[in-house]
Amino acid sequence: MTDTLQLPKLDFTPTTVADQVYAELHRQVLSLELKPGAKLSEVEVAKAMGVSRQPVRDAFYRLSKLGFLLIRPQRATTVTLISAAAVMRARFIRTALEVETIRTAAPRLTEADLDALAANIAAQDVAIKADDRGGFHQLDDAFHREICARANLSFTWELISENKGHMDRVRMLSLSFASRTAWEDHVAILAALRGRDPDAATAAMRAHLSRIKEQIDRILEQNHAYFADEPADLRLDF
Repeated sequence: MTDTLQLPKLDFTPTTVADQVYAELHRQVLSLELKPGAKLSEVEVAKAMGVSRQPVRDAFYRLSKLGFLLIRPQRATTVTLISAAAVMRARFIRTALEVETIRTAAPRLTEADLDALAANIAAQDVAIKADDRGGFHQLDDAFHREICARANLSFTWELISENKGHMDRVRMLSLSFASRTAWEDHVAILAALRGRDPDAATAAMRAHLSRIKEQIDRILEQNHAYFADEPADLRLDF
């Protein structure tokens, strides 16, 4: 018996059907709507989304190459358990990209850019007070994405998005206790940007993205069933 699927019928657009199926399944895996260990069936996903099995098979393959699905012949496909080692690798890549991005952004952003980031932070505060974790997560991503875009470095967000997925699943689990800390970090990042201080901005961003190193043990302890059993030396301290 597979898990009950909550998938939308697709509204066909110029993008390929396989891309749409992939995008929706990718979103649900990263948001934990499809939980680690959940079983998936090509037949049931195809039926739920109103498509043939081929685009579902293609989407499954793409997700498996990213490490989010485990496909085993003659056995159910499952959403992979979270790898703490993969989370730390994703954090390392993301930090390298975002630290250099914000160093470049600090002297570039206009007052209008900074005001737009401030409006985003204000909306984050509203989401936290409403315990809207999904809304906060979207605003959090938008905050980082806007820094890249407004510094004319949108390509860095594309690279970050390609590499941060394993980190995202853990971030979703952290929102039960860490949203306010993330918000405070965003406030500090914006203050450094308003001060046109690249060193302070990079320090604030590095501290922000390092929070996961402080939180990972607590998250693992609270959600042990979602994590893969790994030798301790696989989770390198970087």
